[in-house]
Amino acid sequence: MKTTDTIAAQATPTGRGGVGIIRVSGPLTAQISRKILDKTIDVRSANFCNFFSKDKKIIDQGLAIYFSAPQSFTGEDVLELHGHGGQVIMDLLLRRVLELGARLANPGEFTERAFLNHKLDLIQTEAIADLINAATEKAAQNAMRSLQGEFSKQVNKLASLLIELRAQIEATIDFVEEAEIKKGTNQNFINNINNILLQIKQLKNTAKRGVILRDGVTIVITGSPNTGKSSLFNCLSGQDAAIVTDIPGTTRDVLRSWIQIDGLPAHVLDTAGLHDQPDLIEEEGIRRAWEEIKKADHVLLVVDSSINEESDPNKLTGDFLKELSPHSSLTVLYNKIDLTGEATKLIKANNVDCIYLSTKTGTGLDLLMQHLKSKAGFQATEEGFSARRRHLDALERAENYLQNIQNNLLDSNKVELIAEELKHAQQALGEITGEVLVDDILNKIFSEFCVGK
Repeated sequence: MKTTDTIAAQATPTGRGGVGIIRVSGPLTAQISRKILDKTIDVRSANFCNFFSKDKKIIDQGLAIYFSAPQSFTGEDVLELHGHGGQVIMDLLLRRVLELGARLANPGEFTERAFLNHKLDLIQTEAIADLINAATEKAAQNAMRSLQGEFSKQVNKLASLLIELRAQIEATIDFVEEAEIKKGTNQNFINNINNILLQIKQLKNTAKRGVILRDGVTIVITGSPNTGKSSLFNCLSGQDAAIVTDIPGTTRDVLRSWIQIDGLPAHVLDTAGLHDQPDLIEEEGIRRAWEEIKKADHVLLVVDSSINEESDPNKLTGDFLKELSPHSSLTVLYNKIDLTGEATKLIKANNVDCIYLSTKTGTGLDLLMQHLKSKAGFQATEEGFSARRRHLDALERAENYLQNIQNNLLDSNKVELIAEELKHAQQALGEITGEVLVDDILNKIFSEFCVGK
């Protein structure tokens, strides 16, 4: 790709700071550098310079670094001006650069040029945004592994295997006497399909964990009034975020908190108590509660274990499960075991996990934390990479194409159809790295970046 325009933006956050950076990229960069610095500087070196206005007054002084194409982040000529971080200074420098022929960059446009100039693939460009937005140390580590190419390497390996199989199949199409794929005549081909399917499934499982670490899990706390929902919310969030009283219906709206569970990011929501005779305000709170319950990754149904009619887990979950979204999982929490004298434990009833605990004493909270990590498929010690839901979608499509070959086409001798399914599987993988370009995906990815990156 060769661009005809030059872009510029402030690469550091707006506001005041010790250092601020203006970044420039494109064909006019060398010309802009000479005019604003009033000299030619060494390439790939930190040069202490004055930054000049149009009338040769000094706007600021600091470091100027020049990267010549293609040895730069964008693959183009790039200039960075590191000045004092006051916003007035940054605005003056940026205005001067724009006067010299640059235009203001769009969100993510520097990274987009790096992608279009083959400096990064699409996974790596997304990893930059994930690294910037990482909410946990583990998420940052995963994003860095994706940026270094760990995820891309595995996708490209699978794509290469598919290319080899396509070459084998398409070569037979021109030779009628060889255009058959039978279990008895080409076991090697079948083994290769099975092997690629296995690798895709393994990669998909790792990507799922990467998505969870990037996006977090949404955990909704619900149940009848006065069961201890708000107490649990406060225990999980580590602060008195929710008002706790003996008066039923204290929580009317949805309360939210962002927490970490041994490195697992989680959005925890406390909701209004569910009951049959709400007043007008409670009715709206209950409606909002059900909205969140149906969107949740995991629902914690809190029960007062000291009330006899609610103490039998086999009678409790049936009706509630019917209302849950198919992608949601449920755990019933039997709270207030400090009143019943029961031990903390994890059991199954109606195929639903049930945990006995006390939010008052903290007994059983460790068991709950481990349970939530297990349900999310999260292991703090496991190395992975950052991934997104679009990656999972592409991997699932590739898996489905290969399963179609495995289940429906191997015995049919329809070589052309097998070749077509292999082609679609390869294209699905290509969407992940950007080998196959989809404009809607590109627009969505780069619109999420800040200006200057």
